[in-house]
Amino acid sequence: MISIRRVICTLYVTIAMCHSASADAVEVRSPSGLMSVTFEVKDFEGTSACPVYSVRYGNRIIVNESQLGLELEDGRLGDGVTASVLSTGSHDATWKPVYGERSAIRDRYSEAEIQLRQMDAPHRIVTLAFRAYDEGVAFCYTIPKQAGMDRVTVAKEASEFRFPGDHAAWATYSAQGRYEKVALGRIKPGCERPLVIQPADEVYVAVAEARCVDYARMKLSPLSGRANSLVSDLSSPVEAPLPLTTPWRVVMAADSPGRLLENNDIILNLNAPCAIADTSWIEPGKVIREVSLTTAGGKRCVDFAVEHNLQYVEYDAGWYGPEYSDESDATTVTLDPKRSKGPLDLQEVIRYAEERGIGVIVYVNRRALERQLGEILPLYRRWGIKGVKYGFVNVGSQQWTSWLHEAVRKAAENQLMVDAHDEYRPTGYSRTYPNFMTQEGIRGDEERQPNEMSLTTLFTRMLAGAGDNTICYLDKRVDEQSTHAYQLAKAVCFYSPWQFLYWYDRPEMFRDEPELDFFDHCPTVWDQTKVIEGRIGEYAIIARRSGPNWFIGFMNSGQARTFDVPLGFLDPEKTYVAHVYSDEPSVSTKTHVRIDRFTLDHDTRLEMTASEKAGQAVRIVPATAADHHQPYTK
Repeated sequence: MISIRRVICTLYVTIAMCHSASADAVEVRSPSGLMSVTFEVKDFEGTSACPVYSVRYGNRIIVNESQLGLELEDGRLGDGVTASVLSTGSHDATWKPVYGERSAIRDRYSEAEIQLRQMDAPHRIVTLAFRAYDEGVAFCYTIPKQAGMDRVTVAKEASEFRFPGDHAAWATYSAQGRYEKVALGRIKPGCERPLVIQPADEVYVAVAEARCVDYARMKLSPLSGRANSLVSDLSSPVEAPLPLTTPWRVVMAADSPGRLLENNDIILNLNAPCAIADTSWIEPGKVIREVSLTTAGGKRCVDFAVEHNLQYVEYDAGWYGPEYSDESDATTVTLDPKRSKGPLDLQEVIRYAEERGIGVIVYVNRRALERQLGEILPLYRRWGIKGVKYGFVNVGSQQWTSWLHEAVRKAAENQLMVDAHDEYRPTGYSRTYPNFMTQEGIRGDEERQPNEMSLTTLFTRMLAGAGDNTICYLDKRVDEQSTHAYQLAKAVCFYSPWQFLYWYDRPEMFRDEPELDFFDHCPTVWDQTKVIEGRIGEYAIIARRSGPNWFIGFMNSGQARTFDVPLGFLDPEKTYVAHVYSDEPSVSTKTHVRIDRFTLDHDTRLEMTASEKAGQAVRIVPATAADHHQPYTK
């Protein structure tokens, strides 16, 4: 549902004569004026009549004058042009997602649409759209159908991002790669997006992509011959009938990494509204992965899910044969003998789970997906399966980007939810097709991720949207890398509508871990999100609300830290009970998690403490007459 507040046609767009160019300069300012993008056509670095833009955040230029253009198969589209403003306007609406990090999302921006026409024959036309949000600016290209041109091949895109200095940046070169903090001048070709850059102590910038549906993925590469500058780098040429509209290129800015993360709804706002009429079958939830590939193992997981308020059991690779074999048939239950001796009656597990209100998800590798997608999706719906994890999908090129999103749409036709693994990074398509629950594109716990890397991932990759962090709880790597309270906090900090809480854990491994109560109560989607504290690679404190209840996750790395966390977000008319989960070596359980309970209110400042690789998790619920806990004191 969308509520429109107002539409004002020219309030935030100004047009002024640019004395050094043949066209007017157009400035599009965000509703509060915090962000602005300026566009003009001018002679630039020896080239006549180039389209050029720059971006300002507050009083600071964060993107210097940078060229725009497309390299077509038969020549560049963008140099030697004239410009005319087709339209300007503003938009202000609030929409309610099927699920998300907040229950209502405001979509407020100013915009301008500018037509460029080549002065020399064949006088080709391209349109540029600019939007300015308080959270960032975005632009995209549209090539309309025109005389003598009804198809196009875009060989390269020449969208530049020239920065004022050799700023620090957090770079990686694959979706599941390690991040490294480097100067812009050290960035290599093929850098992933979102790319977070720090121009100053209280200025953080991110270059991102939105609405990449049937186009090639954009990465970023150094701009040849220009210091501190990057250029869009498409993963393949793009061939399409006209009109063709590119994905949005996004420049976000904020005064902290936490504010950038809070502002990540800009990516969803740049996508089309929900295209599914009835979304009642789309259900977020918590998941345990079934690793024995047996009937008995599946039933044990179902019972564990009922006991611990999980919603799904997922059968991973091997249930229909060797996942990497083109001979494996995903319409059958044929165990990979290297993974399990069975027996597995999947239909019986689905029946058993359905009776107990638990859904079953199955994994299918891309080899079977590419051959059998049209056959398996309606079959799985008949079996009663709730969703499919698409494994090791091809990504990047226009062909495979289009294929994956078509596979998401086909899943929606069969009322199946989707989780995409492995290298896919989201650009907001879950707004349009919310059955696209989550995706990997993240170096998660199965990669033995050190805390510093998780806390870098949180403020970089998670700007793009949901990420499946494959949380491990009892696996020995937890003791090597972090603590169990830190793992509890991940369920709050890392947003994923399908949250895989138990990746390597089997039900029979658990004995006396009372802190699982936190996972039992923690939701996977939220009504409100606040990043209270955070520095990339160092620490994060994130609070999220579901109904009247609040959950706080504190993840820490590098050194012991203590924070006084204000709780002013609580309802001032209520008293609450806080359940605090902390690491305490003296606790007798094998996970050494201490649980404290006490009352507090919105005036309380909660002291949160963690050692150099630890964390804390907190659940805060309204107090009832039956609660008799001591008031909180430091």
